[in-house]
Amino acid sequence: MSWEDKVRRVVPYTPGEQPDRKNMIKLNTNECPYPPAPQVERALKEMDGEQFRLYPDPAASVLVDALAEYYGLKSSEVFVGVGSDDVLAMIFMTFFNGKEPILFPDITYSFYDVWAELLKIPYEQIPLNDDFHIVKEDYLGGKEGKGRKNGGIIFPNPNAPTGVLVDLAFIEEIVSANPDVIVVVDEAYIDFGGKSALPLIHKYDNLLVVQTFSKSRAMAGMRIGYAMGNEKLIKYLNDVKFSFNSYTMNRPALTAGVEAVKADDYFKEIVARIMATRERVKVELKKLGFTFQDSMSNFIFATHPKLDMTKLFEDLRKKDIYVRHFSSERIRNYLRITIGTDEEMDTLLEFLRDYIK
Repeated sequence: MSWEDKVRRVVPYTPGEQPDRKNMIKLNTNECPYPPAPQVERALKEMDGEQFRLYPDPAASVLVDALAEYYGLKSSEVFVGVGSDDVLAMIFMTFFNGKEPILFPDITYSFYDVWAELLKIPYEQIPLNDDFHIVKEDYLGGKEGKGRKNGGIIFPNPNAPTGVLVDLAFIEEIVSANPDVIVVVDEAYIDFGGKSALPLIHKYDNLLVVQTFSKSRAMAGMRIGYAMGNEKLIKYLNDVKFSFNSYTMNRPALTAGVEAVKADDYFKEIVARIMATRERVKVELKKLGFTFQDSMSNFIFATHPKLDMTKLFEDLRKKDIYVRHFSSERIRNYLRITIGTDEEMDTLLEFLRDYIK
């Protein structure tokens, strides 16, 4: 036996490519095409470098308090972490410890099964239907003979990479049918046309709502995510966090995060611009013969009956237009296209018009 026999092995999550080429069009990782609010940059420039020799506040109080005030919550109902990936990983470690499998869709954020494998959490991937919609009855926890016994449930809303949104009644039925496990609604894209499940956290003590600054708040590079739920859930999360890494949020991220929360008018303005561009691009893609579900996110998950999406992905890449392609069997002939600026999307559409001729 060698030391390698004792290694914890897992197939890692594969993030989207991060090219750095002049004049490229980057539509592959669902980043915001616009810069953060001006006051964010100003606050970072005004930071005193002397502060960097000191540890940040382990409780991240300034950011937690700002988020609590913004959403009308108590600070004890908010948890922050290094991007929503960090927050979700903490949730997996904290709450998904039963013998029954946790449930999530087969086509969804591909980090879920990685965490489950890493942490040795039993899991079951529930197939979406042929239209890439979550089948609610699959998650009803055995209620009225439907659903599955489980150790917890997690799904994004809107789902990724499909962009499909479910309504609050749909979510509430799943949460109410599973009172003995934690249900996590991953709302990375909720600001692009959906209604948050946040109002349900005071009605159900088993619900966690997770959001991020990476998309609608244009802060992917700062790595800020957060969860909202009842005080007991947040306390358990903090207990695990402080057992893992006390100083998760650095000082610049805390400073920038607070300013981003304050910049509500700017936030709403850029979200509206992205949504307007998305709706325009939907119309143009349909004219070109592409088909897709009605995305309520900052991307479109599209296919074309006459095109090989793998080849199209490669041909776009040759022109320094980067979109996302997945190799999974059910979705290998789809591309996920992030909504960029109007100018970037016009360049993409021009390429596609010429390509399809």
